[in-house]
Amino acid sequence: MTTETMRAVEYQGAGGPEVIRIVQRPRPEPGPGEVLIKVAAAGLNRADVQQRRGVYPPPPGASDIPGLEVSGTVAEIGPNVSGLEVGASVCALLAGGGYAEYVVVPVGQVLPVRAGVELVDAAALPEVTCTVWSNLFMNVRVTAGDWVLIHGGAGGIGTMATQLVAAFGAHPVVTAGSAEKLEYCRGFGAVAGIDYRRDDFVERMREISGGHGADVILDVVGAEYLDRNIRSLAFGGRLVVIGLQRGSKAELDLGLLMSRRASVLGTTLRARPAEEKAQVVAQVAEHVWPLIEAGVVRTAVEARYPLEEVAEAHRHFDSGRHTGKILLTM
Repeated sequence: MTTETMRAVEYQGAGGPEVIRIVQRPRPEPGPGEVLIKVAAAGLNRADVQQRRGVYPPPPGASDIPGLEVSGTVAEIGPNVSGLEVGASVCALLAGGGYAEYVVVPVGQVLPVRAGVELVDAAALPEVTCTVWSNLFMNVRVTAGDWVLIHGGAGGIGTMATQLVAAFGAHPVVTAGSAEKLEYCRGFGAVAGIDYRRDDFVERMREISGGHGADVILDVVGAEYLDRNIRSLAFGGRLVVIGLQRGSKAELDLGLLMSRRASVLGTTLRARPAEEKAQVVAQVAEHVWPLIEAGVVRTAVEARYPLEEVAEAHRHFDSGRHTGKILLTM
């Protein structure tokens, strides 16, 4: 067993950024089918914040160190791993452990860093690409011509969803909380934007789509939006809920759902088995990575904080002022 240590982040209790500490932890070692990555950067995601607040614990067997995505270089390869070499530039999807100088990850969750993407900025890609691809394209099968309503359009998930929806010939419409954020979203291909603080998104979605409604809705809000989301759907529409920012319990009008011939799907990515994550990662490598390499899809990094300023990075995220992704650099 290794005696080497590394810097890592842990939450000492539940609460605000004040519970964040940088500590020394044993450096992990890769087991069969795993690789050890020397981390260059880690992405900050809402799941990290929810874990800090004590409402989203790591799945069984996952590291208690926060962080669901990293970029870096392969430092060591475990048994039964092929196709990767020590020193290769990679990024990876994790169940936890990313806020550290080293992390172990199953090889099926590792992606190469392609030309045109800086190594640090590649940390902004795994979680958003896998979340968007698995939900919009694997689960509810967005196709060319669909009207797709994306809540939280200015965030990391929203900017990636907008780009991929547009790249595959559908029509992305976003919600955001200010004119500035809506303008930011248009830079990623949004065909229209709705200020949720001022406008009724049900009514505006109907207007924008010429009375059709949304074929697909990607929702990070949860309970507060459930009824309005159903009312926004076109006939045969699909609502996929991936976040619960505004509650987890709401009343569902089944008559309205049935009259729309609509469906509601709720998913998470973090707790899926490694085999399922590997399937998602393989599809992302096949369908999304070429778009990134061609410059059709790009990263949306707003800020980079050194690990020593992780608490400040969380304060920035908590403020709600950010757009795109926030990264921690090692």
